[in-house]
Amino acid sequence: MLISLFTLIVGTLCDLLALAFLARFAMQWLRVPFRNPLGRFVLALTDWAVLPLRKVVPGLFGLDLASLLLAWLVQTLFMSVVIGASGVQGGATAAGFGAALLAGLIETLRLAIYLAMGVIIMSAVLSWVNPHSPIAPLFSQLAEPMLRPFRRLIPPIGGVDLSPIAALLLLQAGLLMLRQASNLMLFGS
Repeated sequence: MLISLFTLIVGTLCDLLALAFLARFAMQWLRVPFRNPLGRFVLALTDWAVLPLRKVVPGLFGLDLASLLLAWLVQTLFMSVVIGASGVQGGATAAGFGAALLAGLIETLRLAIYLAMGVIIMSAVLSWVNPHSPIAPLFSQLAEPMLRPFRRLIPPIGGVDLSPIAALLLLQAGLLMLRQASNLMLFGS
């Protein structure tokens, strides 16, 4: 019971921190300005770790590799604690840490998909409810690269853009594949 409670609390905190690192990566990659409440929040939450790491890990082709690496490290550390405590994949051994590295990568990809889904949903809801909200352009700018390929294939029907639904279905399929990969890697089934 205590281990489950610990896993829930620490896992949630690690997920939120890794999501902040991934949001920073995405906002910098897509050149979204940080001059909004969400952008300032992400910077305040991640500057303590990203700025020192950038001295060691430079960007590549405009990608903030420090933020991406930190998201993966947070997830890897959490997964190594979980694997070590549970004894799965050899527990607290070198094999267990190797499994934690891979599990951390899978969890980072899972969080990236959840972030993409949240951005698409927020963009769609804000476009219907309050398109003139100060935060609406941020979500619209983040969602546009993900929705553009679907908008080319799916025309609006009656003035309603169905591309978010198609994108969300594809992201859900990605989550299912990641869950299968994670189960196969950790439990062999």
